[in-house]
Amino acid sequence: MQPFIYERATDPSMAVQALAAGEARNVSLAEAPIQALAGGTTLIDLMKLGVMRPATVLDINPLSAGWSGINLEGGNLRLGALARMSEVAANVEIRNGYPVVAQSLKLAASAQLRNMATLGGNVLQRTRCSYFRDISYGNCNKRSPGSGCAAMDGVNRTHAVLGGSDQCIATYPGDFAQSLIALDATIEITGRSTVRRIPFAELHKPPGDSPQIETSLAGGELISGFMIEGRWPRSLYLKVRDRQSYEFALASAAVALDMRNGVVREARLALGGVATVPWRTLEAEALLKGQKFDSALAERVAEAAFAGARAQRNNAFKIALGKRVVSRALQKAATMEV
Repeated sequence: MQPFIYERATDPSMAVQALAAGEARNVSLAEAPIQALAGGTTLIDLMKLGVMRPATVLDINPLSAGWSGINLEGGNLRLGALARMSEVAANVEIRNGYPVVAQSLKLAASAQLRNMATLGGNVLQRTRCSYFRDISYGNCNKRSPGSGCAAMDGVNRTHAVLGGSDQCIATYPGDFAQSLIALDATIEITGRSTVRRIPFAELHKPPGDSPQIETSLAGGELISGFMIEGRWPRSLYLKVRDRQSYEFALASAAVALDMRNGVVREARLALGGVATVPWRTLEAEALLKGQKFDSALAERVAEAAFAGARAQRNNAFKIALGKRVVSRALQKAATMEV
């Protein structure tokens, strides 16, 4: 890890002004001169690996007083970006009203990391692609734009089958983001002159021709909160991985259903572990609405969810696995007692 300057933010205005002042155009994220530090569970790892090399680290934890709340008033949910994953996962009202949120957080990382990691930092965590995290590989378009993608002809067992491009097939690694995108969450972003709100679905950018641009955040902007309308008690997160704990998903599904008398009135479905960004499957969801639920319908939805999948040499199994995960998650959600 290279030497760096440590600073502490005193208030949101100071934090965004410092980040904006440190913004440098036409450099890779690894070369960005200032980075925000919350839980540090991703940033510090990448600094140790030499993937990110900020000259200044800005500690934003002093903003927790205003940015870490959990509010369930009015039948909606608001989560502060600096709330810790473990605290939100353990909240009884969230576990009852938004089980998909609680489960996606509980199934992530280890208990120790969940105690440190924040919600805002979690949705911004970067890929676990080994070619990105190992700087001895020169050809990584996320780390060094225009250098190529080593994963295309390399070991790509854990890489994406949805949302990839000729420039990048790195998988988005998180879990919480799938629950947010499935529930049509809104994200609150604090910048230099304004606080703006956008659909969470607009935060992450697919790689396209610019894999190094991962989000729609502008220079000097910080995520300050998340909002979900309504309650979704019939929801769950199903995650399949190589080992039972402390492992990233090979395939996962965030499901939320509104049902009456066995008929699906509203359906939400998002996939994890298989795509380059948190992946909402609107076409597959449409097959559920207004239909009497049964296992055959679940299988048709699963097929539709992976209709556009493109496998690489080592990861074709993810398509079959992902379909089974979707079908099973839908059937489990449909039979929940709520």
